[in-house]
Amino acid sequence: MNKYVERLYNGIWKENPLLVLVLGTCPTLAVTTSAINGVGMGLSTTAVLVFSNVIIAALRKVIPDRLRLPAEIVIVASLVTVVDMLMQGFTPEMYESLGVYIPLIVVNCIILGRAEAYAMKNGPIISLFDGIGMGLGFTIALVIIGAVREVIGAGTIFNVQVMPAAYTPCSLFILAPGAFLVYAAVTALQNYLKMPKAPKVEKKADCCVPAAKEETPAETENK
Repeated sequence: MNKYVERLYNGIWKENPLLVLVLGTCPTLAVTTSAINGVGMGLSTTAVLVFSNVIIAALRKVIPDRLRLPAEIVIVASLVTVVDMLMQGFTPEMYESLGVYIPLIVVNCIILGRAEAYAMKNGPIISLFDGIGMGLGFTIALVIIGAVREVIGAGTIFNVQVMPAAYTPCSLFILAPGAFLVYAAVTALQNYLKMPKAPKVEKKADCCVPAAKEETPAETENK
C-alpha cells in the first residue's frame, strides 16, 4: 500500500483517533447532540490538525528540543484563532452552537498528540496526509455519533425530520448519558468489525469414516 494512502487508511479506520486511540472524547460527548455539530467540530479540528502538522514538520529541525512543546502550542493556538474568527464571521450559527469548544481545540489531545508523535519525526508531505487521515477519521466518528443521537433523541438528521410523526423522541440520547451510550456502542461495533475472522473448520460426517474391523481369534494367532 502506498505510504500516503496508508496514512489516510490508518487515520480513518486502523488508528481512528476517537474510536481506537480514544482521544478528543471531551468535545465528542459535548457537541454530538446533532450530526451537523459533528460536521462543524470535525472539519474545524481537521483544518487545525492538517496545517499544524505541516508547519511543525517543516520547522522540526529548527525548533529546539527544550522549546518543542511551547512552540507546538503557539502554532496550534494561532491556527485555532484563525479558525475561530472565520467561523464567527461566516458560520455564526455553527459558531454559537459549538461555543467554547472551538477555542478548546488548542488543548485537544489529537492535535498535540499527532504533532508530537508524528509531525516532529516526519516530513511535511507525509505529515499532511497523516493530518487529513486523522481529521477525517475524527469527523466521521463525530458525524456517526451525532446522527444516531439526533435520530433517537429528536427524530431528525441534519435538522430534517426522518422519523414518523407518531414517533416519541427519547430525550435521554440528547443528554450526557446518551452520549456515553452511543459512543460505547459505536466503538464496540468498530472493534467487532476489526476483529480477525476465525477460520472455518469442516467436520466430516461420521458415516464417511470407515468402521474399524474387528479381528477374529484366528487372524490374531496368525500375527
